[in-house]
Amino acid sequence: MLRTTLDRVLPALALATAIVSALPVARAAENPSGPAGKGAQVYCFMRNSGNNHEVSWLAAYALIKRQSASLFKTSPEHAAVMITEAVVQNPGSFPDCGKYLGDLYASAAQEQQQQREAATGSSSSSEGGTTRSERYAY
Repeated sequence: MLRTTLDRVLPALALATAIVSALPVARAAENPSGPAGKGAQVYCFMRNSGNNHEVSWLAAYALIKRQSASLFKTSPEHAAVMITEAVVQNPGSFPDCGKYLGDLYASAAQEQQQQREAATGSSSSSEGGTTRSERYAY
C-alpha cells in the first residue's frame, strides 16, 4: 500500500519541483524587475559610468545571488548567462551594454586556457618563448 502510494506521489513531486525550479530561470530575462534584469541594470550602469569589469561584476553578481528565489546558489557562470540574456532580449533597456558582455566570459575563457595548459604540461613560457619556426631556424 505504501509502496504504490509512493510510486504515484514521487513522480508528481519530482515534476512539480522541476517546474517550480525552472520557472524563475525561464522567465529571468523576460522580467526586468527580476534578479537577471536588475543584475544587468547594475552591471551596465556601472560599466557605462566608467567602472571596470571586476567591480561591476561583483556588484551585479551579489545582487543576483541575494535576490534569486532558487533553492540553490546561483553560479557565476549562470549569473553571466542571466545578464547576457537580459541585455540581448531588451537591448533598448541597456543601450551600449553589448560591448561589455564579452568581459563576463573573458575570465572563464582565460581560466579554461590555463587548465588546458596545466593538463598538457605545455605553455609558451616553459619553452623559452620561442616558436617552432624559430627553434629550427638554422
